[in-house]
Amino acid sequence: MELPQNKKIVLFDGVCNLCDGTVQFLIRHDKKDVFRFASLQSEVGEAILSRISIDPTRVDSIVLYEPGKAFYLRSSAALEMAKSLGGVYTLATVFKLLPTGIRDSLYDWVARNRYRWYGKKDACMIPTPETASKFLI
Repeated sequence: MELPQNKKIVLFDGVCNLCDGTVQFLIRHDKKDVFRFASLQSEVGEAILSRISIDPTRVDSIVLYEPGKAFYLRSSAALEMAKSLGGVYTLATVFKLLPTGIRDSLYDWVARNRYRWYGKKDACMIPTPETASKFLI
């Protein structure tokens, strides 16, 4: 599988409404066309997780993958995405001053409760024609 080398790939839970909202937010604010997206449940998502040696049964939220460079999990992924958006969103990187364990504990608490708070879909979202090029299928 050939992945775009000049894009950051966001792997997300395709049935989670919070994750879907995050993807829609990133698409709207990605003025530099930095991101591409794939659900964790997709063949592409599973292949990427395998490539970076992450067990798909142990990841259920957002992963940020920079092909050939790095990958980020949990709060680190969220902060790297904010940084990549640029502008006012880079202010979120102030949270890197907190120890990763504290950031990830808060992140995990939200992740554990996301279906209860935001709901869940029966199937992964289908991109609109305008956003289809942003998704790896």
